[in-house]
Amino acid sequence: MLPGGLSDEKPANEAIQKICESVNEAGKSYDVFNAESCRTQVVQGTNYFIYLVHVGGDDHVHLRVYEKLPSYGGSLELTNMQQSKSHHDPIEYF
Repeated sequence: MLPGGLSDEKPANEAIQKICESVNEAGKSYDVFNAESCRTQVVQGTNYFIYLVHVGGDDHVHLRVYEKLPSYGGSLELTNMQQSKSHHDPIEYF
């Protein structure tokens, strides 16, 4: 991986799921909000590119969540969200 580039896609773990739950402010109520996979980008903090599934149908969303460095508070911020994604859409920079 190049500095500032995206990591390879990895299955989401419990920590990624917790990040998703903490930023679920999409203004939309989801029956299920499960993270499936994630890519990361190390910047002055970490960008998480997370692929999520709304199990109630074919509605998928991609999230970009920024985690500040601990010295800057370590807080999480939902910085972008792509809706109306399909199951086959790759996780790319957005």
